[in-house]
Amino acid sequence: MPNIQDILIDTFRKLLEQLTGFISSFIPAIIVLVIGSFVAKLIRKLLQKGLEKAGVDKLGDKLNEIDIVKKMGEIKFSSLIPSILYYYILLMFITIATTLMGIKALSDMIASVMILIPKLIVAAIMTFAGIMIAEALKNAVVNICKSLKIESGKLLGSIVFSFFLIIVIIAALKQAGIETSLLESSFNLIIGGIIFAFAVGYGMASRDVLSNILSSFYSKNKYKEGQTIAVDGVKGEIIAIDTTSLTLTTGDTKTILPLSMLQNKTVEIFD
Repeated sequence: MPNIQDILIDTFRKLLEQLTGFISSFIPAIIVLVIGSFVAKLIRKLLQKGLEKAGVDKLGDKLNEIDIVKKMGEIKFSSLIPSILYYYILLMFITIATTLMGIKALSDMIASVMILIPKLIVAAIMTFAGIMIAEALKNAVVNICKSLKIESGKLLGSIVFSFFLIIVIIAALKQAGIETSLLESSFNLIIGGIIFAFAVGYGMASRDVLSNILSSFYSKNKYKEGQTIAVDGVKGEIIAIDTTSLTLTTGDTKTILPLSMLQNKTVEIFD
């Protein structure tokens, strides 16, 4: 029979050795964490003051004026950038502390997170830059539509903004290491469907307009201002011809006829 006293003594000795080993690694780990926290806070404070003096928040103010950014909340780069750096430095010291304690699984997990953080930062920069470019394109489209007196300028600008922003988000996700093949395929199918639907709808809606424009090429040499003609029972003097219509004076009134009627109806020329 084994000696119970020897077993207890041996067990206690092993526990004491493990406790001593843990304490000998735990104390340095705590010291590393305290130093790391102090260094991270100091760097965050100094960097925040430097960025505030450099006027980095002016860029954030421009972003905060964009509708989609307003919904996400106010962005202040003088606080955001130092905070990201603070946690990154803190993770570095946590990795050192866990290595000293011999917790390899935790050290590997934190190391993988640290590798991911720079990719996420680049992806965020791409997204913010994309939002600003998309907003600039939107404003350009709206201004062009205003100059051309197109009423749907805001709608077209929003479509351009959304289209460009989706492309930027897909690129940012790919930069962050996220698989985007399915998202890209779905986006391409949606865009293809929208373009096809728009082409069919626009073609059907503008069929008469295109018919009038084509008729102007055939009619511009046959008819001129000052002639008196009769079209489908309407008689009058031509006072104006443009790319889609013809204007006649019929007594005290004016009659505007689509140019396609000159190809489909019998036209009588009196002069």
